[in-house]
Amino acid sequence: MQGVYGVLLLLVFVALITKQASATKHVIGGSQGWDESVDFSSWASGQTFKVGDQLVFKYPSGLHIVVELGSESAYKKCDLGSVLDSLNTGNDEVKLNKAGIRYFACGTLGHCDQGMKVKITTVTGKVPSTPASASTSSASALHSFAYFGVLVALLATPVWYINHMP
Repeated sequence: MQGVYGVLLLLVFVALITKQASATKHVIGGSQGWDESVDFSSWASGQTFKVGDQLVFKYPSGLHIVVELGSESAYKKCDLGSVLDSLNTGNDEVKLNKAGIRYFACGTLGHCDQGMKVKITTVTGKVPSTPASASTSSASALHSFAYFGVLVALLATPVWYINHMP
C-alpha cells in the first residue's frame, strides 16, 4: 500500500512541475530588452501573454525605472502620478496573475514620452503560443512528456499493486 501512496505523491509532484513548465518568461523588448530604441507596441503585438506567464524587464541598473501605471489614460499621457508599482533592479520580473490589460512605462524623466512604454494584454486558457518563442515550444514539449509519464504511471499502478499484494 505504501507504493501506491508513493506513486500518487509522484503524480502530484509531476503535475505541479508541468504547471510551472508551461509558463513563459517574456523578456520585454526581446534581445534588446527595456531600451529606448525598441518599438514596444510592435514587439508586444507579436507576443501572446497568458495567465501564469512572467514579464522580464532587462536593462542596466540605474539607467531606467519600470513603473506600472493604473489606467490607459495615464499610459497614453505618460502620467507618472498614478504609479501602482515601481521596479529598478535591472532584471525585474512581473507575474501575470489574471487576464486583463496592464500598462508599463519607464519612470526615468522623458523616457515614456519618447515611447518607452508597453501595453500588455493577458489572456486566459489555452491560446496558441507565440510562433517564434523557443521557451514556449520547449515548455510544450516538457508538458507533453510529463503528461505521458503520468499516463504510464496511472496504467502501471494497478499492475504493480496486483503483483505485490501479500
